[in-house]
Amino acid sequence: MPLVWRHRSTLSGGSAVLLVLHGGDEEGLKRPSRLNSPLLRLRPFERAVRRAPLGETVGVAEVHYLHRGWNGERADAAVDAEAALAELVRQVGPAVPVVLLGHSMGGRAALRIGGHSSVAGIVALAPWCPPGEPVAQLADRRLVIVHSDHDRTTPPAESLDFAQRARAADAQVARCVIPGSDHAMLRRAQTWHRLSTLLVGGLLGNWPLPDPVAKALARSGDDPEGLDLTLPLWR
Repeated sequence: MPLVWRHRSTLSGGSAVLLVLHGGDEEGLKRPSRLNSPLLRLRPFERAVRRAPLGETVGVAEVHYLHRGWNGERADAAVDAEAALAELVRQVGPAVPVVLLGHSMGGRAALRIGGHSSVAGIVALAPWCPPGEPVAQLADRRLVIVHSDHDRTTPPAESLDFAQRARAADAQVARCVIPGSDHAMLRRAQTWHRLSTLLVGGLLGNWPLPDPVAKALARSGDDPEGLDLTLPLWR
C-alpha cells in the first residue's frame, strides 16, 4: 500500500490530514530509490506545517509510489495516489478533511485525484500540467497552484493554461508566482515553505487564506484575475 504515515499521534475527530505527493520521472517502471530525493525535498514542507500554529492537529502522510514514472496512459503516480487516499479515508473516516500537497509529477497526481469528496483543497507546487490534462474532476474544488517564473522543467505557461481551464470548469482556482526560483524550490526555499504553510492551513480553516488568494478562489468562468499573483509577502 503506497500510504505511509509521518505523524498521526494527534489525530482526533476534529483533526485534518496533509497528504504529500512527491515528484518523479516522465517514464520509469522501477521503484524509487531508497534515497528518494524528490520525497526528501518535501520533508521541510511537512515540518513547516507541523510547526505552525495548530499544526500539531494536522496529521501528515506521504504517498510512496510503486514506480518512478508517470508512464503515459498508465498514470502510475495517480493510481498510487488514489489508492493512498482511499486507504487514508478508510483509516480516519470520510469526515476528516484532507489537503493534498504535490510537487511536479506529484502535483499532477494531486490534481488528478482532487475531486474526491474528502479533499478540502489542493496545493500544487510547480505542477506538471501537460496540454490537455483533464480538469472536469476539479469542479467545486479549491486548488492553489504555486510556480516559479523561471522553472525550466515544468513550464509555468502550462500551469497557467491549466488554471484557466480548471476555473472555466467551475473549480475554485488561484495561482501564485514566486519570482526567480527554480523547479526544485531550492532558490527562495523559505518563501516556498512559508507560502505553502499559509495555503495548507488556510484551506483547512486553521487561519484565513491570504486575501488575494481568497479573492481569486471566489472568481469564476473566464475571469483571469488571481491566476498570476505575486505579492510582497512572498518576496
